[in-house]
Amino acid sequence: STTATLTTAGTSTGVVGTSGLGRKKLASGHAQYTLFDGDQYANGAHKLYLKNASTTASEYFTIEINSEQMGKLYAGDWCFFPWEANADTNDIKIDPSADNMVLEYMLFIDE
Repeated sequence: STTATLTTAGTSTGVVGTSGLGRKKLASGHAQYTLFDGDQYANGAHKLYLKNASTTASEYFTIEINSEQMGKLYAGDWCFFPWEANADTNDIKIDPSADNMVLEYMLFIDE
């Protein structure tokens, strides 16, 4: 199917909030970056889209939630997963493997 309804927690109502499609270029001197702070979002059935826009096969972003490594997105890879910001420690953090990498992202917010 090419369509889907992303529903709010415990309902069949579609999610209506979004961060908008964004691109983040990590400056030189790569270091871990907090993409979404769990403290800033209410508990809910949020959904997150991430894509590594790099074309260099060896470049990746390490993705962490609450200091737990979820995995790595290599060049051209993307992911889509649910996120429940139920604690101020449930931050979404990214760590680029090289300087000047670009991450494309969108958060669908359960308001």
